[in-house]
Amino acid sequence: MKKTLIIFAHPNIAESKVNKALLESIKNEPNITVHDLYATYKTVEAIDVAKEQALLVQYDRIIFQFPLYWYSTPAMLKEWQDKVLGYGFAYGPEGSKLAGKESKIVVSVGSPEYAYQAGAYNNFTLSEYLRPLYSTIVFTGMEFKGIFASYGAMKLTAEALAKDVKTYQTILHTDDWSTSLFKFLAE
Repeated sequence: MKKTLIIFAHPNIAESKVNKALLESIKNEPNITVHDLYATYKTVEAIDVAKEQALLVQYDRIIFQFPLYWYSTPAMLKEWQDKVLGYGFAYGPEGSKLAGKESKIVVSVGSPEYAYQAGAYNNFTLSEYLRPLYSTIVFTGMEFKGIFASYGAMKLTAEALAKDVKTYQTILHTDDWSTSLFKFLAE
């Protein structure tokens, strides 16, 4: 299994149903490291850029995991991106330290899946809302490998949560994150 780093950002994990269950399901995995930004840093000013960059280069896969906050990432994750994914490290001349790493977005959202479409009450798809993070991943040379979303977190049943946990575990244990049409045609 490829070495996977989960950059986790949840400002209130104590009250989380979904993210707590997802992380609990992989807590003893030897090739998966969860890096909880809110547990590590009490303020955005405390983010240790050198430490964060050194951590990133050690892994083959980077997952950004968070609850959707006002159609975006929580503030700590956004500030982390601004500081850590800097010129000369993640982009620009000599800035290819993340190039070739695989990356996924794992997000929990309060609304049901049908709410994320034109004409529904959120008006846009989840991938449209997450386009800035997707663009950051691609700009830094990482290979974007898709989004896994746990929808309806506010009213998620035990059965639906168990299904999301199983899907999450499958994603993390799958070696081939290819999204190629040819992969699926060959199955």
